[in-house]
Parts: sequence; structure tokens; C-alpha cells
Amino acid sequence: MTASVRVRVPAKVNLALRVGGTDEQGYHELGTVFQAVSLGDEVLAEEAKPGQFRLSFQGEGAAFLPVDDTNLAVKAAKLLARHFDVADAGVTLSIRKRIPVAGGMAGGSADAAATLVGCNALWGIGAHREDLYPLAAQLGADVPFMLMGGTAIGTGRGDKLVPVITQGTYHWVFALSHSGLSTPSVFQQFDAMSDPRPTDIPHALLEALRAGDAAGVGGNLINDLQDAAIALLPGLAHTLKLGMDAGALGAVVSGSGPTCAFLAGSEAHSLEVAEELGVFSGVRAVRRAYGPVAGAQVMV
Repeated sequence: MTASVRVRVPAKVNLALRVGGTDEQGYHELGTVFQAVSLGDEVLAEEAKPGQFRLSFQGEGAAFLPVDDTNLAVKAAKLLARHFDVADAGVTLSIRKRIPVAGGMAGGSADAAATLVGCNALWGIGAHREDLYPLAAQLGADVPFMLMGGTAIGTGRGDKLVPVITQGTYHWVFALSHSGLSTPSVFQQFDAMSDPRPTDIPHALLEALRAGDAAGVGGNLINDLQDAAIALLPGLAHTLKLGMDAGALGAVVSGSGPTCAFLAGSEAHSLEVAEELGVFSGVRAVRRAYGPVAGAQVMV
């Protein structure tokens, strides 16, 4: 057992998000392509007295996040302790957030994945990454991908993953909204507006990723939840148009939103797109990142 472990974990963007019908538990069947991006959180896990689980936040949206047992990071620590029967388990978690809260970039899931990795090392469990995937899936549909990272197809609820071979680096600009959107409310709006869609991933998108064709990727971004997110926050439509007018190769609402993601052709191009978006009053902040990057990793 060590005194402290620091973990870096990425955010995700959905290059494709197809939404089908619901299963017996009411969860939608999904077909998605995740990409992990360099905008990420840092989780510091420090030793604590047995039975003591504490959580604190700094940074993006910290004041609005619960720090009790309802938080996914605390749930992750306690689940790991139970599963591996760590009798003297305790941890103090300090999370520095850069991933937007309720922004469709899996910030809560990322912190849960980082907690699994961090507490595994902190408590000297020695579990392999593969051993953590079933626990991640219990915590939430996006958590397994935050362990995996890279680029991957997700099916089922998004938790059944197959890595995607990609070439090159993709440069992203993210426009953060002044307000968040809850994932359940966006899915409810989707159900009110639309019938279930086919969950097939566009072949042209996968071909473009394999070829490293950024323009091809940009032209094939798709999100079945985008219209629902715009219905709840109509200003997102203008944000998407501004980014495309600034020369983005493609634009899409990330996940359930409201963060808008824009693919640029290069790092320099991403600066130009970011500058154009940054002057719009409807955008709270602009972040640039690149992908794909690794999933949750202990920082050495």
C-alpha cells in the first residue's frame, strides 16, 4: 500500500451516437464511436482511516458537485473495496476538474474510472485493467471506455467496447454552454420527438478514421440526440453554425450535450476556430484538445 496515487483521466467525445429502442430496464440500445481527448481531470487518491471515504473538488463546476455517497467516484471506491474485500479500505479523493459538468463529455464517469485505477494502486490490490471493466460497467455505461481510452465502438448501453484502429491526431475545439443538460432529460426529449433509430455506425466514418482523413471524419459526425439537446437549449444551433462558419471540418453536440464539439484540420486551425467561438456570448468558455489519448492512467 502506498500513501497517495495521482491519476489522469480523459474526457470523451462521441463521433457517432445512434439511439435505438429501449430494453426491459428502460435503457436505450446505442451504437456509438467514442474518442478519448486530452481535456481531462486529475484524481488524487490518498490513504485514510479504515471506513473513511472523503471527496473534494477543485476547478470546473466544483461548487455544484455532490461529495457524498451519491457521487460516482465514492461509489467506485466502495465498490472496489467490496469486490476485492479490502478490509481496511479508506481513501481521501481530491479531484481537479477540467471536464465540463453535465456537458456530455462523461466527466462523472471519468472520475469513477480514475478512482478505480487510483484505489487499485493505493490499496495494493494489483488488479489488471481487464479485472476493472466489469466493475466499471456496474457504475455506468461510459465508465468502461474511460478506462480503455483511444477510439472505440460502444454497443449495448455503450459499455460493450471494440477498439477502432485510427491514424493520426484529431484536433478538437469544445464550446462550453452556460447551463448543463441532464442525460435523462435529453433521452426523454428524444423519445418525445423521434422513433428509435438504427444503431449502425456509418461505414464512411470508420473508413475515415482508419485512413486518418480528418475531413472525412468531420463530414460523418452524427448524433441522434442532437435535435433533442437543441430543443432543450435552442442556442446550441447557433453555436454549431458559428463553428462551421469559422471553418470547422465538422460539428456535433457531444453526447447528451450541451457541449458542442468542432473538428479542426490542425492545431493552428483549432486556434482559429476557438477564437471565433470565444467571442460569442452564448458560449461560456472554449477548450481545445486532441485525441485519441489513453484512458485513466497513474501519473508517474
